[in-house]
Amino acid sequence: MTPKLHRLGTDPIELEIQWQRLISIMDEVDNATVKTSFSTIVSESRDFACILLNHEGASLCQSSFSPPDFCVSITRTSRSLLRHFSIESLQEGDVLITNDPWLGDGHLPDYFVITPVFWLGKVVAFMGTVAHLADVGGHSGDIEAPDVFTEGVRIPPAKLYIAGRENELLFEIIGQNCRVPDLVLGDLRAMVGTHQVGARRLEEFLADYDLRDLVALSWEIHERSEALIRRRIAALPDGAFEFGLDIDGYIDIVHLHATVEIRGSDIYVDYAGTSPQTEGAAINCTFNTTRSSTMYPFKCALAPAIPNNEGLFRPIHVSAPEGSILNCTFPHPVQARAKTTNNINQVLFGAVWPVLGEHAQAGSGSIWPFSVSGEVEGYGTFSVHVLPHGGRGAMRDLDGLVPIAFPHNSSVTPVEVMETQAPVLVLHKALLPDSAGAGRHRGGVGQVMAFKNIADVSFSARVRPDKIFCPPPGIDGGQPGRTGEVRFNGEVLTRFPILTFEPGDEIEMRMPGGAGFGPVGDRRPRQVLEDLRLGYITRLGAEHDYGLLVDAVDDDWLSRPFDRQLEGGGEGQDRSKE
Repeated sequence: MTPKLHRLGTDPIELEIQWQRLISIMDEVDNATVKTSFSTIVSESRDFACILLNHEGASLCQSSFSPPDFCVSITRTSRSLLRHFSIESLQEGDVLITNDPWLGDGHLPDYFVITPVFWLGKVVAFMGTVAHLADVGGHSGDIEAPDVFTEGVRIPPAKLYIAGRENELLFEIIGQNCRVPDLVLGDLRAMVGTHQVGARRLEEFLADYDLRDLVALSWEIHERSEALIRRRIAALPDGAFEFGLDIDGYIDIVHLHATVEIRGSDIYVDYAGTSPQTEGAAINCTFNTTRSSTMYPFKCALAPAIPNNEGLFRPIHVSAPEGSILNCTFPHPVQARAKTTNNINQVLFGAVWPVLGEHAQAGSGSIWPFSVSGEVEGYGTFSVHVLPHGGRGAMRDLDGLVPIAFPHNSSVTPVEVMETQAPVLVLHKALLPDSAGAGRHRGGVGQVMAFKNIADVSFSARVRPDKIFCPPPGIDGGQPGRTGEVRFNGEVLTRFPILTFEPGDEIEMRMPGGAGFGPVGDRRPRQVLEDLRLGYITRLGAEHDYGLLVDAVDDDWLSRPFDRQLEGGGEGQDRSKE
């Protein structure tokens, strides 16, 4: 039943103004989070999201830079919290929290912090933040774990604040079970403070529009969003599309399998045929994180301009066999679940690229989380993270991008910040020529980063690479990107327990390039030469990947602006058809 609108017409301009103002509120909360947080994983890598929820816990909007999957997962998490703490039992100053992977986003470091917003004596909304915290206790590794118990402290639905006062016991439990309590507790307190900022702005919003609540506005946002994406789905041809993809896993190769059925204005995604869950590595995914990762490619392809909200996800139905690596059972290890989830978009694009057209994307180089932690004189106790990526995959009408976050919005900790907060020297950071997959549109090139311990004592280092065995897959004849590689003091690693980083040790990460889209022979020689000029490929790569000999082109010509090159000729010899 349509709720009665209270001083809210159905004028789309008025709706857009109000909706954008809500987003601006969350952007202010986001900015405050960056400025007041303590850890680099939040303040520099931006591995967090700020999300506005309605009184039922359904997402209305998120800040502009928030990772998109958090907007999907938080709705199920908030409703789980509200089953434990009914909305009628909440009071001003309460703050709810959990990091349970089976209720949240799939691993313990992601804490969900949710604060009710009161207006005229009742809860009208919730401020929500999902953030990856610097440490959650447990073993000091990352990917090698037998169960979730060894991975850290699991907080069930609880109140972090009660009527505005800290839950001292809960703060003690969290703080005494992690290695950097100042960072972890500081981030939690910062998030709660930013919610107060957001709540004040939302109260101003309600007062300005003389609204008693957000029920009518919430209904409009959800209904219009759902109607739009249903129209977009209905315009696609009905049918079932299937694709299987091997990914690195850990030690053992993992198979992801998806059947996507488009039926009218609904999409059904079934992951039957996917590998079973494993006790040999922390790469298992809970259903909530699988569901949220599934939404991303469809949202980007079908409604890229619409702000994230729950209405967009109603027509997309997800199932995964219980006990599979995409729907693991408690207490399987899940810490490194991104090794699996970051490939979900690729198996989906592999299935439905023929119907998504220009919006489909070839495989990308993935995220390569790297962190160092320890205690060193002059630095104190530290835990510093950096989240670099490989190249992004090509699209039907677009070359892939150089390393950029995908499929989420994290950023890379600046070299200067990392070197200031940890005894690490970044030896070099550069693009990797010839790492991208060839095609009518080539993938984005990968990158290389190298780190050195400059302290006189050892500390810990963690690296979680991806696609070092199974390359990013191409689409429609495009070639796969090059696989990556991790070198520890020159030795290539294939297993990644916690590393003892001794004085003078060096770690080099060579991240994969994105895959190509379309037949290689369709790429124009001029485009290959431009890639050569930009340093994305070498002369050898031009010959090997494209059959283009460029021996006659001198270095001076390559250094000239490309528009002047076209005037002067000298495109090399096209041997692609010989």
